[in-house]
Amino acid sequence: MPTMADVARSAGVSVATVSHVLNDTRPVLPHTRRAVLDAMDELGYTPNTLARSLVTSRTRSIGLAVSAISNPYFTEILQGVEAGALEHGYSLLIADPHDDPEHERKVVQLLHERRVDGMIVAPSAEPGELVTYLARHHVPTVFLDRVIGVPADGAPRFDQVCAENAEPVTRLVTHLAGLGHRRIALVAGVPGLSTTSERIAGYRHGLATAGLPHDERLVAHGDSATEAAERATATLLSLAAPPTALVTANNAMTIGALRALRERGLSVPEDIALCCFDDFAWADLFSPQLTAIAQPSREIGAEAVRVLLERLAAPDRPARTVRLPCTFVHRTSCGCAEQPEQPEKGTDP
Repeated sequence: MPTMADVARSAGVSVATVSHVLNDTRPVLPHTRRAVLDAMDELGYTPNTLARSLVTSRTRSIGLAVSAISNPYFTEILQGVEAGALEHGYSLLIADPHDDPEHERKVVQLLHERRVDGMIVAPSAEPGELVTYLARHHVPTVFLDRVIGVPADGAPRFDQVCAENAEPVTRLVTHLAGLGHRRIALVAGVPGLSTTSERIAGYRHGLATAGLPHDERLVAHGDSATEAAERATATLLSLAAPPTALVTANNAMTIGALRALRERGLSVPEDIALCCFDDFAWADLFSPQLTAIAQPSREIGAEAVRVLLERLAAPDRPARTVRLPCTFVHRTSCGCAEQPEQPEKGTDP
């Protein structure tokens, strides 16, 4: 098995230079770095990750705690995180917190005990124990998709990366209002999640912008799940004055809403218009095709890695929240004719 000394001889450099290239402990001239990397490839040299971690106090690994990995949205985020980590020479350790506050804290502790250099976490609706643990142990962390509240002093303690939530829902509501709808309902997500509260805020703002009253009975919680959304949609359809248009706040709830509509024998958009937050790969295969808000899922994952690596490089810099814009994908479930144009970037009504 080739050693660092073998690599050094082949590249014509010192063992110390090979170490600096491997561990990024000192700047190395580009042509020298290239010679070392080429020698490693030629000899088939594999660095001893454990030994490197003892020297650098870094394992070059990232802990990722994300619930519902089977959800296409989080699957794409995971792909973005993996690609970003690999690009920078980091491996991933993945855990599913199941959106349970106690389990969330446990899996994050287990990842921390595996000496990951930092964490990327999609927090639950009640992340108190999680936040306390991360703060007490000074774990470099980026919160993903869902943001947590800002402390009383107004200074966020953790970096956060997510999509815009309020403006895109406002866009959907005003679009439906522009088509003549006056009773527009929302199937919202899990209470307590920032994504839920922000999308409800966007819904209310959309109604206000369109000059429509806000009726609490037209907001039902589908808890970000298919079965719960099916029940929530059935409740909305049972109102004395049911909605003529429906906005669903994530892809799983869109499926549940469609099931409830089918159970009632209702057609989209003839009987009720439908717009959804979260585009997904087969949205354009539905009949009618789904008008949707597409989140930049992979970009969110890759950006979370970049922000985490910036935190590792500069531990004392102020925390920041990065919000990425979404795309309005105009199809036919809203009641419009098929659109030949490309999806519209941005979310301004």
